[in-house]
Amino acid sequence: MPIPSSDRRTFLRTAAASLPFVASTGTVSALRGSSGVATKVNPIRLSCNLYSFNEPLMSGQMTLEQVLMFCADLGFDAVDPTGYYFPTYPALPDDSYVYQIKRKAFRLGLDISGTGVRNDFTLPDATRRNAEIDLVKKWTGVAARLGAPVIRIFSGTGKELPMNYNREEVTTRVVDAIRECTDYAARQGVMLVLQNHADFIQTADHVLNIVRQVNSEWLAVNLDIGSFKIGDPYEQIARVAPYAATWQLKENLFVDGKEEVTDLRKIMRIVHDSGYRGYLPIETLGKGDPRVKVPVFYEKVKKALTAITG
Repeated sequence: MPIPSSDRRTFLRTAAASLPFVASTGTVSALRGSSGVATKVNPIRLSCNLYSFNEPLMSGQMTLEQVLMFCADLGFDAVDPTGYYFPTYPALPDDSYVYQIKRKAFRLGLDISGTGVRNDFTLPDATRRNAEIDLVKKWTGVAARLGAPVIRIFSGTGKELPMNYNREEVTTRVVDAIRECTDYAARQGVMLVLQNHADFIQTADHVLNIVRQVNSEWLAVNLDIGSFKIGDPYEQIARVAPYAATWQLKENLFVDGKEEVTDLRKIMRIVHDSGYRGYLPIETLGKGDPRVKVPVFYEKVKKALTAITG
């Protein structure tokens, strides 16, 4: 009985992903094809941050399952669905639904490269801040059940801070909250990744200061290239890149506060030079149908990645 083409594609992608390889220090391992010619294994794979589909997902025009199918058909290796695309958020979804999404992704040949929550650790009120810590912990458990290796978190908006707030004091507050969450995440086998989001964290120094103070192997950075809006973003991205466990690649970034089209080859050079191995989630923003925008940006990113890595 012939195998349906959709299942065949899934099988071929899954089989290719499962081939073993051997890596040596400072080199990328190679596989030999039927011709006997060694070919490099690219340790960087593309994921789709599903915020790209925020409007159709939040309006009900597309379901999470439909978005997964779209991403699989396009050729993504993985997806990154934020927690608020699950029913009942911020309350936890039923495990049955979590496992349904996990199974759907697996059957489509997609990894789940991460998930995320909205949290604010800058809140002055300790009771509310503890509720934010509890939120992160609960969704870290969801990430573990989903099979997501990382969960994205934020420092916080800082919107409720007084005009004359002491940054060092608030940073300590954020560090203490994240440290408590990383201790829990370690027991779940999930890494926390702190996203720079042009809020309380505005510069490379801000994000690196927090990461270094927490000082946990279970905390890294979700490097959002579009959220450094002060100074030279490429210089700041390069400084943070060695601490990144995942990324968010965007169509535009800000040079001295001015929005410009991202130089993707420059970004890929930074990624390559940092020694990063893992997923590069892309995220399209702004108006327009993501079913049109995402494929266009996906091809641009793939082309830039190929130009650097070969």
